[in-house]
Amino acid sequence: MMRQYELVERVQAYEPDADETLLNRAYVFSMKAHGTQKRASGDPYFSHPLEVAGICTELKLDTPTVVTALLHDTIEDTETTYDDIDRIFGKEIAALVDGVTKLSKLELQSERTKDAENFRKFVLAISDDVRVLLVKLADRLHNMRTLSHIPKPEKRQRIAQETMDLYAPLAGRIGMHELREELEDLAFREINPDARDSIVKRQDFLTAESGGRVQRITDEIKRVLTANHVEAWVRGRQKRPYSIWRKMQEKSISFEQLSDVMGFRVVTGSVADCYKALGVLHMTWRTVPGRFKDYISLKKPNGYQSLHTTIVGPDNARIEVQIRTVEMNDVAERGVAAHWSYKERVAADGSGQAHAAYAFLQRLGEMAREGETLEDVIENTRLELFQDQVFCFTPKGALIALPKGATPVDFAYAVHTDVGNQTVGARINGRAAPLRTQLQNGDEVEIVRSKSQTPQPAWETMVVTGKARSAIRRHVRSVHRAEIVKMGRRIAERAFLQVDQVLTDKGIEEAIKRLKFKTGDDLFAAVGQGQVALKDVVHAVFPESIGEGARKHKFSGNGHAHGLIPIRGLTAGVAYHLGECCHPLPGDRIVGLMEPGQGVVVHTIDCDRLAEAQDQPDRWIDLGWESFAADTADATARLNVDIKNESGALAELCTIIAKAGGNISNLKVIERTSSFFQFAVDIEVRDVKHVTNIMTALRASPVVGAVERVRG
Repeated sequence: MMRQYELVERVQAYEPDADETLLNRAYVFSMKAHGTQKRASGDPYFSHPLEVAGICTELKLDTPTVVTALLHDTIEDTETTYDDIDRIFGKEIAALVDGVTKLSKLELQSERTKDAENFRKFVLAISDDVRVLLVKLADRLHNMRTLSHIPKPEKRQRIAQETMDLYAPLAGRIGMHELREELEDLAFREINPDARDSIVKRQDFLTAESGGRVQRITDEIKRVLTANHVEAWVRGRQKRPYSIWRKMQEKSISFEQLSDVMGFRVVTGSVADCYKALGVLHMTWRTVPGRFKDYISLKKPNGYQSLHTTIVGPDNARIEVQIRTVEMNDVAERGVAAHWSYKERVAADGSGQAHAAYAFLQRLGEMAREGETLEDVIENTRLELFQDQVFCFTPKGALIALPKGATPVDFAYAVHTDVGNQTVGARINGRAAPLRTQLQNGDEVEIVRSKSQTPQPAWETMVVTGKARSAIRRHVRSVHRAEIVKMGRRIAERAFLQVDQVLTDKGIEEAIKRLKFKTGDDLFAAVGQGQVALKDVVHAVFPESIGEGARKHKFSGNGHAHGLIPIRGLTAGVAYHLGECCHPLPGDRIVGLMEPGQGVVVHTIDCDRLAEAQDQPDRWIDLGWESFAADTADATARLNVDIKNESGALAELCTIIAKAGGNISNLKVIERTSSFFQFAVDIEVRDVKHVTNIMTALRASPVVGAVERVRG
């Protein structure tokens, strides 16, 4: 176990002005607070915070962070309080310790609310001060190193999976690649021990067979660079088992087919020497096409800079080489920990190198603050973590890093939420492009905006970033709620009319009180979403109405004209849903069914699904189309069409539909025989008359055998 003076010496080695008194006080305080506590390994519990502090010194973190590491378990596991830490060590350290404390019970796999809430606190804490994350990563690293001492296999599995799902990706996104690799490999050891053992055995066999191949290649690269007057140190190593396993999985190849299992690093004194070393290597050995990447000219968002190339080098071995300066290597190994100005969110030299990594953490914090549900926060965070990246530019040359598969909508939201909300179009490299277009490295993107535009629900299917998805969902929810409240009020008013009563403001207040809602909008939203029964609402205001009157009316779905609810003005797909089973069209007789969590689902009067609710009359709602619905409708009719199995038949089918003014939105083969194809065809139409005309035209064609509309 590290002694008190050894810890102080470690910190002073890279921070000469470190507060020795503060470090000593924290060491003694933590040791006394944990007292006789033991870990699962049998070691004194104090050894854990001491080891965490040691990891922080290896990362060369500042004194408050090292002190936080020593104290990080005191509030949770001892009688120490936040006020004690605040009084003895000050507000800064107290806030850091409190931030780490809130994260200790995080369980992503659990469905319990408290765990999800801990995750929200986690995201908020690391976005406020990155040092909280650095201490937590050091804490997790030591816990993973000692994971074997935990007796329960299911607990070890949970911790390992959580490490692989959250902590390792987070470490990577803030540039701490060495720590990320160790976390991944330690988690891999627990999650898939057989696979790891197999890879390790294969590596050991190749090492023994090659007789120091890595060292020979390292020496040869060093010799060639020196001969060409490039001063650099060279280090080679076999790649970690998990890194090899991941490549095998991604490329669907065996270990024997994986050629670049060795990695080499060339560290020079200047950027010019990096490019010179690259030239020497490429002139000496053959390069592998498509494997060169310049992250010096275009650095990664987490601040990482390096030249990557793959060559067929000494011993005819295919090897991956990374070339960087000493400073770049420090950033690559320690990420944001290499930067001192934590609060200012910039590098110590004022270059702003750390800005992008902090921006990522701040983006997570923004989503946590604005997310409507805890599930959204978790989902969106994972979206941000598990994505390869593409690099695009604004017209002014600003770099925007986005996940692979991102679209102009993602780009717009990455620039600013308001830009995303007002997006109406995009120009990619000067040419107009659909909003669904996937962006490529180097694309210049210009967003066309309109103040009258609002986020469209369909956008959610074309975005891949958590920020964009969160903003779109937030807008849709706000519209959803407004429409649901409006719908719920109309449904409630209709229910009161059916028992010969009128819903008044006073009645609403009474219902709110008895049904324990905060506001009238909350009550009507619950009604509109089918979360509260209509009879309960009526009973809350007029208890006597749930008697003969209720039995007489039974909340019938066959109400009078005043019970018809106009559909026009409701947001399609939000306040109500057109049934996928029967595809109702303007002109059809329709009825609504209240579905919990969905609101009103509209069906044709002859839909088979209605039979499921025949004994639940309070779920039925009379609906009708506006007289001008056909002029504004964007409805979909589904037809089953049999066409001859001959050349040109499908083309004629499409031509007939197009000439009749229909637009095919989906086409699916249901059955195929030697004589006929049967298709399910979704057609955008105006109303029943329109689809009838299309069906008539199809039946007149000699290539069409049969046509029928799907009605449930």
